[in-house]
Amino acid sequence: MNNIVKNTLILTSITVVSGLLLGVVYDITKEPIAAAQENTKQEAYRSVLAEASSFETMEDFDASDALALLQENGYASDEITEVAEGVDENGETVGYVINVMSHEAYDGDLEISVGIADDGTVKGIEMLSISETAGLGMKADEADFKDQFKDKKVERFSYTKSGESGDDKIDAISGATITTNAVTNAVDSALVYFQNELGGGVNE
Repeated sequence: MNNIVKNTLILTSITVVSGLLLGVVYDITKEPIAAAQENTKQEAYRSVLAEASSFETMEDFDASDALALLQENGYASDEITEVAEGVDENGETVGYVINVMSHEAYDGDLEISVGIADDGTVKGIEMLSISETAGLGMKADEADFKDQFKDKKVERFSYTKSGESGDDKIDAISGATITTNAVTNAVDSALVYFQNELGGGVNE
């Protein structure tokens, strides 16, 4: 009986000490991790909207309203996670960066930043997170694919498997149609939000 009590106390002590150590490690690492994540995000912002000298997160952004807007427009598998206003050195708005999380990728969620100039032109896209199949879906993170969206002013994009031409056409990644569709829809979701909430549109 005494051995049982002794072993129980030992295991309890180990559990408590382990928990405390994990807490200490978390406290030590959470700020560097957060700083690294923020740096990655800022680099992505500068990549997709190079005309901006700084970015200001829109504090009045309502994720619930954005989700409802996307659902109304047929993009129920996407959600907008953040919107930042890009300003130049004079403080003038030059465009926006819209972060979109897609839940329809092949191997889990993917998140992208979409830079949109104030006239509605997509200036670029950058992956914030992606874990698709190497050699297939991961090609979505390569310049050859991402640059297809760059400097295009369209209402919506769609992908093609036949090489169909047009500013709104994106060549699908061979063997990774699901990933292609997820990225294309995510960019379109950003356009929907921009056109409806940020005063932009292709006809302006």
